[in-house]
Amino acid sequence: MATPEPPLRITPDMLLSRRVDFERRMRRAPPVTLAIVGVLAVIFWAEAALGALASPAGIVAAGALVRERVVAGEYWRLMSATLLHGSLDHLVGNAIALFILGMVCEHAFGRGQFVVLYVASGLAGSLVSLMTSPGPSVGASGAIFGLQGAAIVLFRTQRDRLLLRDRRVGFVLLIWAIYTIAGGLLTPLIDNGAHVGGALGGTLVARRLHPVVLAPLPAEQAARVQRRLWLVAAVLAYTVWGWIGS
Repeated sequence: MATPEPPLRITPDMLLSRRVDFERRMRRAPPVTLAIVGVLAVIFWAEAALGALASPAGIVAAGALVRERVVAGEYWRLMSATLLHGSLDHLVGNAIALFILGMVCEHAFGRGQFVVLYVASGLAGSLVSLMTSPGPSVGASGAIFGLQGAAIVLFRTQRDRLLLRDRRVGFVLLIWAIYTIAGGLLTPLIDNGAHVGGALGGTLVARRLHPVVLAPLPAEQAARVQRRLWLVAAVLAYTVWGWIGS
């Protein structure tokens, strides 16, 4: 009588064929991310040309986030502040972080969901900033931290389905976020409220997003994303209207 073969132990390496290489077909020039970077650069040029960087009053007049102004009804500042920057270094640092994280999130969630994620994270950052600081505050860092939170959620929740070239990516992103927030505690000019709010907002939104890198967006969810994009368009239109009329 033949001796039965021992059961074969399934190892993670055997399952790699069922996992998706996250970096496969990832665009090195993500169009929506680059468009946002371009918009931020043009707005910064306008700030400099109009002298908005010369004084706190100038940056407030340009649309910075100020608690008393928002309480008075200028809600458009919740969004306009995320499009402004206080210096060239501020812009360049945020642009680099946005490009890297935008490349990841735009690839993972697709253009429509990425736009919703970015705007929602920026607004969440502004809301928490209002609660923690009277202002003025400017910068896209709240939205960027939202992308950071979304990337961490993606890599943690889909770690069994996504193949990363380096499995430490999610951990490195988390350490970077903690380091940046800790640095903000020691530097009064850094708006940690926006960082924390944006990260929380991005984390919450990401849990409701569909990773298109794994499977196409279902029709029902695609329709829901379309409705949210109309809401984003309305928020941006209101922001421009308030900005111009101020």
